[in-house]
Amino acid sequence: MSVFVDEAQVHVKAGNGGAGAVSFRREAHVARGGPDGGDGGDGGDVVLEASRSVVSLLAFRDHPHRRAGDGVHGSGARRHGRRGGPLVVLVPEGTVVRTLDGAVLADLRQAGDRLVAAAGGRGGRGNARFLTNRLRAPAFAEQGEVGEERWLDLELKLVADVALVGFPNAGKSTLVARLSAARPKIAAYPFTTLEPHLGVVRAAGGEFVLADVPGLIEGASDGRGLGFRFLRHLERARVLVVLADLGVDAGRDPTDQVAILLEELRRYRPELADRPRLVAASRADLVPPDDRLAAAGYGADLVLSAATGEGLDELVGRLVRLVDDARAAEAAPAGAPVLHRPAPEGVTVVREGDAYVVEGRSALRAVALSDLTDPDAVALVQRRLQRLGVDRALARAGAREGDTVRIGQLSFDFHAER
Repeated sequence: MSVFVDEAQVHVKAGNGGAGAVSFRREAHVARGGPDGGDGGDGGDVVLEASRSVVSLLAFRDHPHRRAGDGVHGSGARRHGRRGGPLVVLVPEGTVVRTLDGAVLADLRQAGDRLVAAAGGRGGRGNARFLTNRLRAPAFAEQGEVGEERWLDLELKLVADVALVGFPNAGKSTLVARLSAARPKIAAYPFTTLEPHLGVVRAAGGEFVLADVPGLIEGASDGRGLGFRFLRHLERARVLVVLADLGVDAGRDPTDQVAILLEELRRYRPELADRPRLVAASRADLVPPDDRLAAAGYGADLVLSAATGEGLDELVGRLVRLVDDARAAEAAPAGAPVLHRPAPEGVTVVREGDAYVVEGRSALRAVALSDLTDPDAVALVQRRLQRLGVDRALARAGAREGDTVRIGQLSFDFHAER
């Protein structure tokens, strides 16, 4: 069973805010105690964070649901409710987060990058917050806001310094195993590798991360042989090593192998064709010495044999220099981790049948009072909606006198002058 998962979905549910309390002081010798209802606690956020301690999206395959803690309700004597505990969900470096319709929310490229995937609901204010000179005994409070909830698509694109590109059974896994501590599956049949492997290569001049990407086939850029799933792991590699198999069982001339592989890269992402690269003739131990010289005829930079170790020191030395140059040439070197927050939501009006529905968290928050039969509460809602421009938005949407308007669970008739 494969333990590497590079595509998954996650359902995130932020915590709901706690409700504010409606309470009045009840003390001996205090004839008319004022309001003392406390605020509800905010709900916890669900945060996705890139981490080096996670290497795949396996944790989401069978358990996709993640939920943060709810805020606690407020109580009397101005006691505020406790905040809901946030939930930090670790994902591998290089995880791209999208909505279900394909919009990219964040690219968590380096350890520490964060996305607030679902924002916790704000806690409601207690009735003590609404005390004014005009309103001496507010008998209402705010309800807690419902936390965000949604499904997200996760896609992992490996972050490696060097990626090996070659046809199936070209010796990529053997090369990674020889150069690093990684132990990919190795066998003498095509498509032994069905999932990427990462290994750290250490040398005197430095170190780099080497990726063994499953073998490509002709037509991979059109999706053949799970081509898209394999090719995307090459997008972030700083340097490519194109392996041409010299073995007699390769089935293709080395010149054709290199031409096909470069064309597939160019068709998938044109910029990959311009990526720094080495062309290496692999499995040289399987051919006579004279045939190795022919490798220069199709542009091979060096000849390798992972079995005997031939050419490996030269390969590592050249890759260290290429990786160092590529890192230095990057326009935006890795800096401090990035925190991605959802864009603030405005107020929108949509027509549903005979009713106009007002959407947006600020509008829902404006009407979330505990008692909308209270005249003071109704007046407060009207002032809040006017400040948000809901009346103008309704008029622009075509609402007329007496039309039905819905905001959350609240329905009322539209009156322009009110």
